Amino acid sequence: MALLFSDEEVQQAWTELDEPQLDGGWEFFTETMNVKIYRLYSKETGLYEYKVFGSLTGCAPDLCADVYMDLNYRKQWDSYVKELHEKDYGGQKAIYWEVKYPLPLSNRDYVYVRERRDLDVGGRKICVVLAKSSSVSQCPEKRGVIRVKDYKQSLAMESDGSGGTKVFMNYFDNPGGMIPSWLVNWAAKTGVPAFLTDMKKACSNYSSYCNNSK
Repeated sequence: MALLFSDEEVQQAWTELDEPQLDGGWEFFTETMNVKIYRLYSKETGLYEYKVFGSLTGCAPDLCADVYMDLNYRKQWDSYVKELHEKDYGGQKAIYWEVKYPLPLSNRDYVYVRERRDLDVGGRKICVVLAKSSSVSQCPEKRGVIRVKDYKQSLAMESDGSGGTKVFMNYFDNPGGMIPSWLVNWAAKTGVPAFLTDMKKACSNYSSYCNNSK
């Protein structure tokens, strides 16, 4: 299978576990629950790109990665998922994801590709997951749902040395439409910590989910 992401992109993700790259206009945004969030303003889009540094206590990196990659399970624990599945679109596998937005805003949907790499870096076990928008023509836009066409995410995870997971995430999407800036700020400040809280709970319930799914 052709690699969707370069080795350089993978390395850029995991090196920020050691050395956060915050030059060039990155500003501190918020800190909560062992999570620090920085943001970078884009003049081109008028939107922010985010970097997240934190930890998930009590969840091993392999478990976190498995939970993060399991789309069917995510439909069980992520209340914002309206539809989520991986399909073959004309020879290319891509993921379709519709996200619930609060009324009166329209839902957003994404078509994206992703790749997981499990690395051994000098004896360190590091997992990197990269994702980006894909423009597969076989997945037409839905009426009443706004397609997010500019989306990228990188995620790197390794053990924090005490049974938990050290996490770095770099994230940008352009949700399109008219979204009030207060809502964007609220989502960024509360959404990531809430997602990590939900994911921690999902990790603790994953083994019973897998056993029940057999």
